[in-house]
Amino acid sequence: MIFGTSGLTVRYHGTTALSDVSMTAEPGAVTMVVGGDGAGKSTLLRALAGLAAPASGVISRPGSEGIGYLPTGAGSWRNLSVDENITFVGGSYGLTAAEIRTRGDDLLERAGLTEARDRPAGKLSGGMRNKLGFCLAMLSEPDLLILDEPTTGVDPVSRVDLWRLVSEAAAGGAAVVMATTYMDEAERGTTVYLLGRGRVLVSGTPDEIVDRMPGAISTTPHPSEPSRAWRAGRHYREWWPDGTIGSGEPADATLSDAAVVAELATLAGEVSA
Repeated sequence: MIFGTSGLTVRYHGTTALSDVSMTAEPGAVTMVVGGDGAGKSTLLRALAGLAAPASGVISRPGSEGIGYLPTGAGSWRNLSVDENITFVGGSYGLTAAEIRTRGDDLLERAGLTEARDRPAGKLSGGMRNKLGFCLAMLSEPDLLILDEPTTGVDPVSRVDLWRLVSEAAAGGAAVVMATTYMDEAERGTTVYLLGRGRVLVSGTPDEIVDRMPGAISTTPHPSEPSRAWRAGRHYREWWPDGTIGSGEPADATLSDAAVVAELATLAGEVSA
């Protein structure tokens, strides 16, 4: 079954958080939702999880027992140990003691948390807490796995571990929807949705998004138009909407560039949202 939204609009106290958002998430694939702060990523994921009511539109999702959700903030109880978190969440899903033990043991081993079973979640590093949150979201063997910025602010090793776990979940048949602010991570997804101001600015495979970008991109130590530039390592990338590069050396567009360019172009009215 394919999950997702069609024409989804969500409002909070009169403010539109999402406007006419349509997206799909297929089993065995990783769907990336990308955007900056306030873009609507968390609202979209909460709506998919059944935690935000739509003002209009349609949401296709499994029942609550078929959804695994890792919210921003690690998704575990700080005062409970790793094992106690596993037992508590497994019980909330209606799993038997044997199922909790078997699934918990497997997930904790794959996440590298076996030696931390007796430690309170609040005493874990940020990366370890996020991996625990992932384990909790996977306990029910969900059909739809929703991850809200699981790699934000974690150490590089934990980030690699989390991506391995995400890939394994998709390979096991789950439809994975993952939000991120890291543009380089979007390249790992099957499909990418770039959100801005509550709307889908552009969507498609990573290659399709690159192919659809208007204008040209240059690499330069000193951008001519700072409003159209962003830092990339020691240099800047600068977007030229008319395709004429005024300074710097031409650079091949990557998804990280394309995502930023798409947002700039849309807000400037160069691309229809």
